[in-house]
Amino acid sequence: MALELREGCGVFGIYSHSEAANMTYLGLHALQHRGQESAGIATADGQRIMTHRGMGLVADIFDEDTLAKLHGHHAIGHVRYSTAGSSDLKNAQPLLVTSSKGAVALAHNGNLVNYEIIRNELENHGAIFQSSTDTEVIAHLMAISQQEKLIDRIISALSYVRGAFSLVFLTEKALIAARDPQGFRPLVLGTLGDSYVVASETCAFDLIGAKFEREIEPGEIIVVDEWGLNSLKPFTQQQHAKCVFEFVYFARPDSTIFGRNVYEVRKELGRQLAREAPVPADLVMAVPDSGVPAAIGFAEESGIPYEIGMIRNHYVGRTFIEPQQSIRNFGVKLKLNPIPHVLKGKRVIVVDDSIVRGTTGRKIMKMLRHAGAREVHARITSPPFAWPCYYGIDTPTRKELIAAVHTIEEMNQFLTSDSLRYLSLDGLLKIAAKNDIEGFCRACFSGQYPVKIPQPSTVEQIPLFRGHAKTNGESPGAREEKPPVPAETPVAKEKGTRTDFVY
Repeated sequence: MALELREGCGVFGIYSHSEAANMTYLGLHALQHRGQESAGIATADGQRIMTHRGMGLVADIFDEDTLAKLHGHHAIGHVRYSTAGSSDLKNAQPLLVTSSKGAVALAHNGNLVNYEIIRNELENHGAIFQSSTDTEVIAHLMAISQQEKLIDRIISALSYVRGAFSLVFLTEKALIAARDPQGFRPLVLGTLGDSYVVASETCAFDLIGAKFEREIEPGEIIVVDEWGLNSLKPFTQQQHAKCVFEFVYFARPDSTIFGRNVYEVRKELGRQLAREAPVPADLVMAVPDSGVPAAIGFAEESGIPYEIGMIRNHYVGRTFIEPQQSIRNFGVKLKLNPIPHVLKGKRVIVVDDSIVRGTTGRKIMKMLRHAGAREVHARITSPPFAWPCYYGIDTPTRKELIAAVHTIEEMNQFLTSDSLRYLSLDGLLKIAAKNDIEGFCRACFSGQYPVKIPQPSTVEQIPLFRGHAKTNGESPGAREEKPPVPAETPVAKEKGTRTDFVY
């Protein structure tokens, strides 16, 4: 079912901690669910920036020796799946770039929908890219900016890009975090003693003992340095488009994002699904692990007992040796195994978060029947996933999404389930969004994209090298090189007395 969806990335940053590299390593461990393809850490000691990146899981890339070489009291880190750019070490982050204006490392969660347009124009004017990731265009835009101060170069660069970005930057002396004006991806701020911490999710704070302070707001940039924390809001205010699928599947259930606890939201989604799609049954079970809270909620609302009908193996690596003699459903069996003693002769409700291609769900249904289930009713705690995401989730093309080309009854027949029901879009938004229904992106269910997806072959190039750019009116878009907030404009300060940025 949703085993085929992958989040784009997770980011972490810490300022002024004696064990910055170790804290970042632990933070990335907590965010490992957001990316298992590559990971990296950059540290700064006031004089220089050091990095270490690798392919694979955090624990496989870093050990005591590599962390000991990452000196400094400030650090950022990144875990990655490839939503833009190939799976290659050159695309691992944080990216470290050095120019005449100094060195900066940056790490990105999200996806820039116009990066190909920007990259084409930069390359046409001599830029040489070292990776295929969309994040690198931000570094190039910073490099060509005529602004003197780093914060103004960052604002200038981000004013050209469209789409989703939750970013952390590291200089020799400062930590900077930025979130796009529509707030697609979560980004949170915390404290650890006298240190500031930022992360994609609060679960990273829990592991290191940091205190969650607040979300970094959509369109906000924060700068943390020796003067304390300063906040800027330089972009034109936009209609928020927070990803509702973070609640359904991607975020860890112990995290708080978008002002809500993920576990409680998922449990309520299960309750709502039970109200919308009841069915007589002997037990409710989940497809582990993301379906568990919703299954508990479904069971509580329906009065049908919750049982653990399937066990997930958490120790499956990225590669394995398949036996020469074919084993039916081998790939799924590596991860999931039903419990015949629980299922035999029972009418079973199976709760999961989504169906993508349907191939995994079909295998699960057959495994449950083979284990003795008399009836199997599929209940999905989201609407049909019928449109690809362009804002930081690695999804198949539309023709590969089963809900895009088949009716619910056709999907039910393909899965071999006795019945299939989805949570309605209204029901999802009622629970997840509460009083901010218009502030959530639901494009993967509705096809209504809050930021249009430009095609490089049909869209006029952004005038990066032709004087002033015009604002497009629907997103941060292409703007004048002059930063939206002049350097002398007062900014909100949460600590310290600084009124200007000198980097």
